[in-house]
Amino acid sequence: MTRLFIACLGTETNTFVPFPTGRRAFEGREQFRGDATRHPATTFTAPLHAWRARAEAMGWQVHEGLATFAQPSGITVRAVYESLRDELLDNLRAAMPVDVVLLSLHGAMVADGYDDCEGDLLGRVREIVGPDAVIGGELDPHCHLTEAMLGAANHLVMFKEYPHIDSALRAEEVFAIAVDALGKRVKPVMAMFDCRMLGVFRTPVEPMKGFVARMQSFEGRDGILSVSLGHSFPWADVADVGARMLVVADNDPQAAAALAEKLGMELFAMREQTLTKLITPDQLVEHVLAAPPGKPIVAADTADNAGGGSPSDATFILQTLLDRKAASAGPVLLGLLWDPMAFAIAEEAGVGAALMLRLGGKSGPISGDPIDLQVTVRQLAYDGTQSFGKSAKASTGNLAWLQTEQGIDIVVNTNRTQLFDPDAFDKLGLDCGAYRLIVVKSTQHFYAGFAPIASEVLYVTAPGGVRVDFVNLPLTKRKLPYWPKVANPFAAS
Repeated sequence: MTRLFIACLGTETNTFVPFPTGRRAFEGREQFRGDATRHPATTFTAPLHAWRARAEAMGWQVHEGLATFAQPSGITVRAVYESLRDELLDNLRAAMPVDVVLLSLHGAMVADGYDDCEGDLLGRVREIVGPDAVIGGELDPHCHLTEAMLGAANHLVMFKEYPHIDSALRAEEVFAIAVDALGKRVKPVMAMFDCRMLGVFRTPVEPMKGFVARMQSFEGRDGILSVSLGHSFPWADVADVGARMLVVADNDPQAAAALAEKLGMELFAMREQTLTKLITPDQLVEHVLAAPPGKPIVAADTADNAGGGSPSDATFILQTLLDRKAASAGPVLLGLLWDPMAFAIAEEAGVGAALMLRLGGKSGPISGDPIDLQVTVRQLAYDGTQSFGKSAKASTGNLAWLQTEQGIDIVVNTNRTQLFDPDAFDKLGLDCGAYRLIVVKSTQHFYAGFAPIASEVLYVTAPGGVRVDFVNLPLTKRKLPYWPKVANPFAAS
């Protein structure tokens, strides 16, 4: 009987934010010890659900290990990473012998002493299972592809979409390749190409929408098994930061390398067209005040995205909305503002209470100054969730709807997370369609949920932990030049 081991370990590490990722970051978000598939799927446990279902349908024996994922923040504490890694490896040893190992990872996890946690983990897995077992992995596209990762795994596949609504689909791809590799019908080989770019690549819109379709057009023909784009996570000072194409081919490393370079250079050629237009908070207010009535304008506070390691309690845009009286054009909603202390005070005061409350700005300079506001507690909600894609759910923690005298509604929450979907506000009874402006603390993952209700989607630049300023990022470990720091890094080298 074929034996399969599945597990998950990861986070996305922003090496420039001042607070570490510790044990509570994993325990507080999602942590399962052998039973993740008995709980509702999340983005990173959805692959385990898919793999178990497919394997059991084929009569395989499934052994499930640790599954844990932390909300992105700073560098992971060394002892925390090592203990979680070793627990997963102990799970694997207990399951031996196994024929296939499939891991749900991120690809941009950095711990103290480990710039490439995934490469370290995959290498240790290979030592345990030996050269003949099939090792497959599913990665977030905001990963740092490394030679260590490629050297240890048989095949790696990344989500193709940003926002990441396709983790379950890519899991099917990972499983299918593993089945064929185990049956000796294919021999996966991987090649990657460094595009020498840092960027944010929004796949729902052109030109990236067409580029993803082009990537997929090569799959399933001429021996090409999978094509992925690793966007990379720019806010990480590691040697392998930067966009990279990855191609998995059937026993043809030259074909894999040629296609990876071809597509990588195509991406590089359209680098200027991939740029997101960013506006300032003042420009946002001017636009809202001048815009005709209609569906809500949705504006992303791109730099204060908890999904990229920022605190999600920055006040820069909120202060501008207040100073410029943005609500004079119609009601404004801002969320999710991570402020457990403000929630506790609002809860103590109770629904209907009017009070002076200090909001946000609690995490240091990247969060701005706290704002003191007269607010009314309109509603409280507990154990909130929000949708992410068709099947995944994410916790928002407890929520408080606070209304200012100006007509700006602020939703604070207790579980640091970016905003994905309008249904995050359902428990509060908020109707997103009733607002003139909705400010979401997210960089791009909000798009699938909010674009359908928006008259337009705008991207705002303000200070924060993931500010899009790739020219001035203090990267010290990358050796090769990259765009936009250098106009043509291929010529520069």
